[in-house]
Amino acid sequence: MAEKFRVALSADFRNADGSPTFRDFDLAPLMQDPRVETVFLESEPVIRSRQLEDIDALILLAHRFDQGSVPKSGRLGVIARFGVGYDTVDVGACTDAGIALVITPESVKRPVAVSVITLMLALTGKLAIKEKLTRAGAPGFAQRGAHMGVGLVGRTFGSLGAGNIGAETLRLVKPFDMKLIAHDPFANAGLMAELGVELVGIEELFSRSDVLSISCPLSEATRHIVNAERLALMKPTSYLINTARGPIVDQKALTKVLQEHRIAGAGLDVLEQEPPDLADPILALDNVILTPHALCWTDQCFAHQGALDIQAVLEYCDGRVPTGTIVNRAVIDSKIWAERMSALRTRLERA
Repeated sequence: MAEKFRVALSADFRNADGSPTFRDFDLAPLMQDPRVETVFLESEPVIRSRQLEDIDALILLAHRFDQGSVPKSGRLGVIARFGVGYDTVDVGACTDAGIALVITPESVKRPVAVSVITLMLALTGKLAIKEKLTRAGAPGFAQRGAHMGVGLVGRTFGSLGAGNIGAETLRLVKPFDMKLIAHDPFANAGLMAELGVELVGIEELFSRSDVLSISCPLSEATRHIVNAERLALMKPTSYLINTARGPIVDQKALTKVLQEHRIAGAGLDVLEQEPPDLADPILALDNVILTPHALCWTDQCFAHQGALDIQAVLEYCDGRVPTGTIVNRAVIDSKIWAERMSALRTRLERA
């Protein structure tokens, strides 16, 4: 009897007791497919090659995949990343091994954009301090006037990045009657014009924005692109929001700026170190709202991400190129991909 199509899930999709980490990730399409055998990997911060020797496709959450993760068997053909970021995956190693890396940008576009709006409204509405005032009773109510919110009409919303999530965020901000600006060397000029977004240089973005949102991927080019020099360009009344990746921002520089009240505040769903050290000074500041890299996590978001990952895996099982976003698209035209697809079809036909 021929071996089934084997799909592995990284260990962080299961709790210690074996229950699913995310119940909205419906595994039924995999479990009910008679061609497919689904397995969970052992818990390793970095996935080891020995775990994947007899695996055809991997659905990957937070564990790392590097050069040492590539199985020697050559059987692994697809890694479906649960989400849009892939800084935990060695793309070069995947490409060299003919492994297609698939991500799911459509699943996170709206949820992350909503997260930006959530932080913008919480910051400008002074939500954190007003919640504390309410719990303090009469003395707190007496201090309401000292914590006036900031109106958004006519203010300037800036986006560092205008791709999938950045463009969706700008689209959602538009009804607030804010001026829209963005910096992105790869922006779709036509879409930006349609949304009424002015494309500007990066220094102008920092100096003009009343609310500045980070919506670019982490790379060597963007690591600490938000640094002390650029933070110094911001208005003392402005707010910084980061829902992308922590290392895009020089956190030490941002902490200093917040401590010295050189900007009004920040909303951060991501940090340079996650989880943070409890001694990290940013945790003690009252002009920053912090969430644990999970603000966009909703039932709909995770159901959509999971469905797209499973779709990519089953398309590959069908002998088709996954229709999702393939990061290293050149793999599809490689000899190793063609040979693996041929071998996979032959194996499954015999099943």
